[in-house]
Amino acid sequence: MRSSGRALSIATLFATAVALVLTACSVTGAGATSASPSSSPRPSAACTQASKLAQWSTSRLAAQVLVVPTAFTNLSRQKALVKQGIGGLIFFGPSAPRDIGAKIAALNKSAGSVAPLYMADEEGGVVQRLQSIVGPVPSARTQAATMSPAQIKALGTRVGRAMSAAHITVDLAPVLDVDARPGPSATNPDGTRSYSGVPEVASKNGLAFAAGLQAGGAIAAVKHFPGLGGSVGNTDAGRGHTLPWSQLQRVGLRPFTDAIQAHIPVIMVANASVPGLTTLPASISRSVLVTVLRQQLHFGGVIITDSLTAGALTADGYPLNRAVVASLNAGADLLLYGSTGWNTPSMAVNARDAIVSAVAHGQVSRARLLDAVTRVLALKHVKLCTI
Repeated sequence: MRSSGRALSIATLFATAVALVLTACSVTGAGATSASPSSSPRPSAACTQASKLAQWSTSRLAAQVLVVPTAFTNLSRQKALVKQGIGGLIFFGPSAPRDIGAKIAALNKSAGSVAPLYMADEEGGVVQRLQSIVGPVPSARTQAATMSPAQIKALGTRVGRAMSAAHITVDLAPVLDVDARPGPSATNPDGTRSYSGVPEVASKNGLAFAAGLQAGGAIAAVKHFPGLGGSVGNTDAGRGHTLPWSQLQRVGLRPFTDAIQAHIPVIMVANASVPGLTTLPASISRSVLVTVLRQQLHFGGVIITDSLTAGALTADGYPLNRAVVASLNAGADLLLYGSTGWNTPSMAVNARDAIVSAVAHGQVSRARLLDAVTRVLALKHVKLCTI
């Protein structure tokens, strides 16, 4: 009896101790649960790219979709635009100075957390602005005639590495137009800028160069969608039109559909109209940008325009400010204008303000502008929640 009584006493003491511990835990938990809501920290909403962009002013968003022309020699004049968040700068001029990389690095100190894209038309042949830093590059036509796709890719890699080392981020090349005619000229914008008049050859060689650029660290922007091969008129000077849409789909579209399947991140859209599809310049046509490029071909990258100061736009009654609004509304993400007026930085400010006004008056939705900027920042690999 003494033995069992002692066991019972120990069991009772153990049970009592456990009960006290549980009671203490319960009281502590109850205290935390019963604290007033204001005394406990509210969980913060998860940061997203969309939530950060929603805080941007319309003016800042509008600046981010503009690509402004500049001469190599007056790059420092663009400091104010870079500070205001301009989306990109495109270089014009015969040749880049050898210290262009240092000049860009200095300019980027004004950019804050989102630097511009720096662009050049480095196609080779008659269109070469960076020869002083990338070396000589034969024309697309010559590349196709004298080099294998592997050799063309190696050439593109060399160009891409040199551009990347100089902080020039985008090559507005290669030309994927299917064209075997002579030129370029006042009547034919392509000529030797095209790899071939055979769709498969133009595609294979053009995309080899694009792959090389990207392997070298540069961004390739293929052009001129939906294809200027066989076009009539040079849109830099005035109106022009492509082959009829029914024919273009069989011939000129092939390299661009291949480019989309190869995940090329940027496509430049032409300023020519497309008979059977649109009477407008393609760069301001929703039929081209949204119906075909986005919906039918499922392109998810950045759509950039050809020059919105081209003769084709002005001939149709679209000076720059009207053209940027029309193109953005039609579905473009980056709005580029060319060498006409590159000496007047105020043109960029006026174009930005035209977009701001269009959003304020309901001509362009803020959602469309946000969509464009979202694509541009993705191309730049900018994650707003980490900066």
